[in-house]
Amino acid sequence: MDISGKPRLLLHSCCAPCSSYVIERLSDAFDITVFYYNPNIYPIEEYEKRAEWQRKLPELLGLDGKVKITQGEYDPRAFYEAARGYETQPEGGERCRRCFELRLEATAARASELRCDAFTTTLSVSPHKDARAINEAGAAASRKYGVEFLHSDFKKRGGYLRSVELSKKNNIYRQRYCGCEFSMRGAATT
Repeated sequence: MDISGKPRLLLHSCCAPCSSYVIERLSDAFDITVFYYNPNIYPIEEYEKRAEWQRKLPELLGLDGKVKITQGEYDPRAFYEAARGYETQPEGGERCRRCFELRLEATAARASELRCDAFTTTLSVSPHKDARAINEAGAAASRKYGVEFLHSDFKKRGGYLRSVELSKKNNIYRQRYCGCEFSMRGAATT
């Protein structure tokens, strides 16, 4: 717990739009540190753009100084290693499950290092992401690192729609694909 008496939560973030609603929903109950760790994002310019918007988000939400941001190492080789053999899978398949595992294991490790009470992720706010698979990956990482995982499906109760609303209201950059080069190719063909 922090000095306010709130439990310390490490919130893995995929991007500012998804983070917007999740931070709004959880900020009263938790002392939040956002962990921007996304070695899957392609190309590097897209990664940097999303990271920049993530850093701007607390101020845009009126939570500057209340929500901290930390960033993991950008090492796309980790993602390509995890995705090897699943490059042609459609969005939502085994490649995505392995990507969830990669990012949530890194989040659990960082949560343990920072002595957080719990961790979770913004990934489940997307209607394109399988909350069950995300929660399974989080639970496995929780067992490995001994930090509680906050199971969630943030798209429920209007979460996704609220993230869209907050993005429009605050003029937040909203990408057109999940993040990896394989999802980028899929988005270009639809």
